[in-house]
This record gives sequence, C-alpha cells and structure tokens, in this order.
Amino acid sequence: MMLLDLSTWWSGMGTFEQVYWIIALPSTLIFLILLVLTFVGGDLDDAGGPDADVAGDDGVGFQFFSLKNVVGFFTLFAWSGLACIDADQSQLVTLVVSIISGFVMMTVMASIFYFMSKLTDSGTLDMRNAVNGIGEVYLPIKKQRGGFGKVQINVQGGLRTLQAMTDDGEDLPMGTVVQVQDIINDQILLVTKSSN
Repeated sequence: MMLLDLSTWWSGMGTFEQVYWIIALPSTLIFLILLVLTFVGGDLDDAGGPDADVAGDDGVGFQFFSLKNVVGFFTLFAWSGLACIDADQSQLVTLVVSIISGFVMMTVMASIFYFMSKLTDSGTLDMRNAVNGIGEVYLPIKKQRGGFGKVQINVQGGLRTLQAMTDDGEDLPMGTVVQVQDIINDQILLVTKSSN
C-alpha cells in the first residue's frame, strides 16, 4: 500500500519537480553523512581540502569548491527549488532562486571553514616571542658567550627550558633572574641579568 502511495505521489508531479526531488534526496543524505562524520572526527573531504591543510599546518585558504561545499550547494539548491515549486512560482523564478540559494550556501560554508582555520594554532615555538621576557637561569651560563646554559622562561603560555648565552661580564649562576635581549641563530636566547 505504501509503495502504491509513493508511486502515485511520484507520477502526480511534473518532470521539473521530479528533477528537484532526484537532486534533493541523495544530496541531503550525503550532506547528513558528512555532517555526522565532521562531528565524530571522520572526514571524506577532498585530499587537498581544508582539513588536510590544517593537519599539515599550512592553514586554509578560502576554498569555494570542495566536496562539502558542492554537496551543500545541491542540498540547498534542491530544497529551495522545491519550496518555490510548492509556492507555485514559475520555473524561471524557481531556477534563479535555487541557484542563488545554492551559491549562498557554498559561500557560507567556505567562509566558515576559512575563519575556523584562522582559530588554529600550530603549536610551534616561535623564539621571537621570548624577547624581553623574564626567566630564571636553570643551568649556569658562562660570561661573554663562553658557553651555553639553560633558562626557564614562560613562552607562548608554557614554561620552557631553553638554551641561553650572555654577553655579561660575569657568569650567571643558577637561580639568577634574567631578561631575554635577543635570539642567536633562531635557537639560542641571549640573556642579561635582570635589573628588577
């Protein structure tokens, strides 16, 4: 009985409306699957899509054409078209409204992924963030760049133990409070005894 009702429903509509239903059903199903996978951590996006770029710490450019965006386009395209058909709009109006709706959906989704990518943090230590920072000598530092020592300093929200040298005229023993003046070879802190 149910199958007969579906058959009657299907045959009772015009070809134009059938095309919209043919687009709406699979695109909505794929959209829901992608949505669920996004929330549970799986991903079926393009190999070069936003998620691959974030994983590689390359950042995400504004990507208008990706699997998620194209599926979003067809989903909103179809449902807005069906809404126009239901409101007895002409085929031209239905087509224009559904295309515009689809492109709006693609733009919104691309924008969301783009701005979400700007919230990511690579976690890579940028030594320049230590300049002017205050730390404490952990391993003694020889005067006049006579040898490496180590300094504990808060950089990028975490306490780090980093190699350090000094230009000071005296050794800096363990526990000395120091200030970072510069970075040597992008790896070693150049420190001086803090006046505080």
